[in-house]
Amino acid sequence: MAEINTMLNVVESRVSRMMIRCFAEEVLPDCTFVEAGDGDEALQLIADQEIDLMTIYLNMPGMDGLELIEQSRPRFPDARIALLTANIQDSVRQKAEAAGVGFMSKPVTVTKVRSYVAPVAS
Repeated sequence: MAEINTMLNVVESRVSRMMIRCFAEEVLPDCTFVEAGDGDEALQLIADQEIDLMTIYLNMPGMDGLELIEQSRPRFPDARIALLTANIQDSVRQKAEAAGVGFMSKPVTVTKVRSYVAPVAS
């Protein structure tokens, strides 16, 4: 498995971003974290980054998480992506699965983040 150097964390809530980062840092202490509150900000921040791992919230202002994934997946085809949502509808699940995206249900917990990050930690 390739080394995980950079994780993108896109969640509207600053507190949720801080929690995800804190939990992920326990497993990936040498990882660089790129954080954004919405899809547009994320696209600007990753313009000159290499991203290995992503957590992206589904419901954000402006572009939703699936749109962000659709725009960033071609640039990061091997990145592992988790879509964060409280309600996984069939249509969302189908689109996410087609894009090779996993799910992390809300609320975010240390166990969920560790379970997502641990398999790719070296």
